[in-house]
Amino acid sequence: MQEPKNPESNQPEHTAEVVETINVNETATTEETSANDVAEAEETAAPDLAALLKEAELSAAENHDAWLRSKADVENIRKRAQTDVANAHKYAVDKFSTEIIPVMDSLDAALAVENATVENFKNGMELTQKQLNAVFEKFNIKEINPEGEKFDPHLHQAMCTVDSDIAPNTVVQVMQKGYTLHDRVIRPAMVSVSKAKES
Repeated sequence: MQEPKNPESNQPEHTAEVVETINVNETATTEETSANDVAEAEETAAPDLAALLKEAELSAAENHDAWLRSKADVENIRKRAQTDVANAHKYAVDKFSTEIIPVMDSLDAALAVENATVENFKNGMELTQKQLNAVFEKFNIKEINPEGEKFDPHLHQAMCTVDSDIAPNTVVQVMQKGYTLHDRVIRPAMVSVSKAKES
């Protein structure tokens, strides 16, 4: 006769199978959950990358536009500077010309007089010279008249040397006056210079 099976003796095996099934189900659920998380992360990352790319493209376009504008501005400034320099060269003597024209008017008026005496001509020339001196003074043009001064090669041009009782290298005679504009020599004075007497 067979012994009746104890229902409690099969219990542990059945329980173990249930636990194993639950563990397998939990593993599958965990794997599905992680697969879902990865998919969601990829979906989240993909729009972020697309947004970043779009933002970078917009930034690049703005920078390119700013560069083009800067390049155009620099080109305009360069052209304007060239025009200003050309005009400065072209019209550099504009004010001086305006001031010198009355001197020419005075000379024309003096020459227009038909029955002028020598005295009248002399007086007219003196007045015209005063006008010219006033223009020179206004524009800081100064006369170099170095007679009796020590010879200075920066201001004077020696035309000849002469024997003289005065100290060597002294200007004996001014053949033509020189002129400076501010501190620059625009024409050196042409002079004769003393030299030491030969014994």
